[in-house]
Amino acid sequence: MDKGDTLPIWQRSSDEPGIVSPLQGDGRCDVAIIGGGYTGLSTALHGAEMGLDCHVLEAGSIGAGGSGRNVGYVNAGLWLPPQDVYARLGEDLGRRLVTRLGAMPDYVFSLVDRHRMQCDAQRNGTLHAAHAPSGQRNLKRRAEGWQALGAPVELLGPDAAAEMIGTRRFHGALWDHRAGVLDPVGYARGLARAAIAAGARVSTGARVTALRREDGLWQLRTAEGALLRAQKVVLATNAYSDDLWPGLGRTFTPIQFFQLATVPLGARAAHILPGGQGVWDTAPVMFVLRRDAAGRLIIGSMGALYGGMEGLSRRWAARQLRRLFPDLGPVDFESAWQGQIAMTPDHVFRIHRLDEGLYAPIGYNGRGITTGTMFGQALAELLSGGDAAALPVPVSAPKPVVLRGAMAGFYQSAFAAMQILRSL
Repeated sequence: MDKGDTLPIWQRSSDEPGIVSPLQGDGRCDVAIIGGGYTGLSTALHGAEMGLDCHVLEAGSIGAGGSGRNVGYVNAGLWLPPQDVYARLGEDLGRRLVTRLGAMPDYVFSLVDRHRMQCDAQRNGTLHAAHAPSGQRNLKRRAEGWQALGAPVELLGPDAAAEMIGTRRFHGALWDHRAGVLDPVGYARGLARAAIAAGARVSTGARVTALRREDGLWQLRTAEGALLRAQKVVLATNAYSDDLWPGLGRTFTPIQFFQLATVPLGARAAHILPGGQGVWDTAPVMFVLRRDAAGRLIIGSMGALYGGMEGLSRRWAARQLRRLFPDLGPVDFESAWQGQIAMTPDHVFRIHRLDEGLYAPIGYNGRGITTGTMFGQALAELLSGGDAAALPVPVSAPKPVVLRGAMAGFYQSAFAAMQILRSL
């Protein structure tokens, strides 16, 4: 076992083959897509199906960024309850967005089935667990908001939640039957394979270092010196946006999120999440737990990964598992990693129009799988001649987050303090 492994377990365990396809010289296309994650690959797949010549440029490998560091939850909705979405976006737009997001798990699983993606998709729902009585009240309100729309969500009391999760530490849970879990790297690779089969091009190891408009076309220069010309561009980098387009990275607050995977635990962990659901809680510093196909437990929380598998974060993970499941006994870990989430001040994502024919969906607030898939489909429709009014959210101009640096520093310090406190 490599004690220094900081790659997501999915990079080694995924059954979906990886794609290695270096960029071969200069080229031209209808739509250039920067970023080979869920958004970029969904844009390429749907765009190619609509007749667009799409080309994805990924700096590393498929799923190397946020998509491959995802927890793997196929959730419906935003971070917010439906009622809060209506309050922030207005009744009509809010309901339209909530309804579309509510249908996205079904669409994601349909893509998995249609393209036979090897990503261990399980549609048994997800569990939002109440860390305290106040959390259960919050879940009750969420349940009421979704049930008013006819969504199949179920509010569980402490006993039912304990039976499904395997611990009596929670005060209840909201079971969303629409949702599920999958292997996040397998899904990203599956989208890439499907996009290529539809006629899109996907280039890996192609970092774009310059982006400018000249003579009515966008020109994308890579680190290797290749030049790609495109009529339109989608900057699909979300939380991993850098200074390629000045100021884009300042439109969200970066939040780190770390995870650790145990070795396969077999029958000794059979009582933990026996139905295969993923769980996360209502605490201000969110905690997640799920199982993978091999029987590993994958546990994580907000904050940076400290010390790999031998330091603070490992002690935090071991302590949390002992607290939740005292009969489980000591466990070994075989992988540890961290990713980054793009949080917006109102927890609502954006589609920025940066310039003529240049769009950047951003600020997913930790809901990458369904949101990225949705935005890719929506942008493909727009770029193939669709109406901007049909987008999930209105197109907006980028706006920097006030005190972004101070907020990011505060969150990092607070999350580190929580790791220390909960490791004692």
